[in-house]
Amino acid sequence: MDATLRHPQLERMLNVRAWPLWALRRSLTIFIVTVVLADAIAIIASAASLSVRTHDLMVFGLLLACNAATVELTRRASEPEGTVKDVHAIWELPVVVLLPPLYALLMPVIRFALLQWRVRRGSVYRRVFSAAAIGIAYGSASLVFMALSHLALGPKPTPERNISVWMLAVAACAVVQWSVNQAVILTAIKMSAPETRVRDQLFGAESLHNDVTELCVAMLATLAIAMSLLTLVIALPLVTLLQRSFRHAQLLRDSRADSKTGLLNAATWERDATAEVARAVRTRTPLAIALLDIDRFKGINDTYGHLTGDEVLKEIAHTLMTLLRDYDLAGRFGGEEFALLLPQTRAVDAFRIAERVRSAISGLCIIAPGATGGERVHVTVSIGVAALDSGSKREYAELMAAADAALYRAKGSGRDQVQMISTTRGLSAVSSTSQGINGAVAGGQASDEPSLFRRAASS
Repeated sequence: MDATLRHPQLERMLNVRAWPLWALRRSLTIFIVTVVLADAIAIIASAASLSVRTHDLMVFGLLLACNAATVELTRRASEPEGTVKDVHAIWELPVVVLLPPLYALLMPVIRFALLQWRVRRGSVYRRVFSAAAIGIAYGSASLVFMALSHLALGPKPTPERNISVWMLAVAACAVVQWSVNQAVILTAIKMSAPETRVRDQLFGAESLHNDVTELCVAMLATLAIAMSLLTLVIALPLVTLLQRSFRHAQLLRDSRADSKTGLLNAATWERDATAEVARAVRTRTPLAIALLDIDRFKGINDTYGHLTGDEVLKEIAHTLMTLLRDYDLAGRFGGEEFALLLPQTRAVDAFRIAERVRSAISGLCIIAPGATGGERVHVTVSIGVAALDSGSKREYAELMAAADAALYRAKGSGRDQVQMISTTRGLSAVSSTSQGINGAVAGGQASDEPSLFRRAASS
């Protein structure tokens, strides 16, 4: 890179007032700065009390080399977001347990610098904050391990004295590291996006399984390295294999998801929905399908550009994930069409859910970029709902055809409304407009009775 390119970048870095950090919410900015300062103070305090030993430097250098190799493997795999599920804790937990706290505080700083340099350039303040959060977690874990091991094993705790007690101390250290790191990161996430569900971020089954697996391997690596540094030669290929397995799991998830919205793609949604409909018919339980179409989406693309159109898709997907229940299925079915499957949902409840989704989307504030500071893009959707009430024996294709017919009528009746077809007594429909839900449905009456029209339909 020549000097003409480096100079503007250097100017931007030195222009403190222009840092993106200051554009965040004030509370979030204060929190980030506090975490970074706390980590910096911990590094300075640890450095002041450090007694440098050749053995510690050698152990740190070897573990750092293994960590760098993991970063390099990530780069060669061309991961677009930097890492899928990293395994750096396997090399960093031994640093926390076996070396003075300063080394544990420095390791994430070096790792994120390597990620920024070798893998993918990201927002600098995010890299610095992530390194500081992990550094604080490692520092806390180091203090916990030293306190527990000294209490149980004396001033020079080694696994040879009592391997079971020593491993319990390492396990406590690993739990503290994970808990502190998650608490700091999730606090920042909640400050940035208060609607984020902590349960999904922290206690997702697959995420939790991966974290536990990584920490267990990290504990075994710590024990092995404490016994002999030669075990690093054996550990490195195994950790590489674990990293590849995490990547394989991510690839499987990606194959199910729509790349632009993160919702299920059409093929996956259709496969899962077909199975759910068959299960509902077999168990005689209610179920509903909804098709959602963005009104005049081509006009949005033509007026504001495709980047704004993509932002509209993402905001609608985010709204769906926020409003729907954990067991509902949401997928992107086409360019501007989304599909929802609502298990265990009666017709009247499906209608209300669809109306709530319609109302939330119509209230979205999406700003299109422009020379005057941006213009608000008003987005509305039309929704067609088909309900499979208890005892009905409709197939997936029939429900989809019914939902599509309801969507077609919603589009033809003025858009920005919900219309529904129920299957209890033939196919009939009710509708809501942006002015309010039909009184019969809002009052809790049987939703298969039409309020505006009745229409026989066939699949």
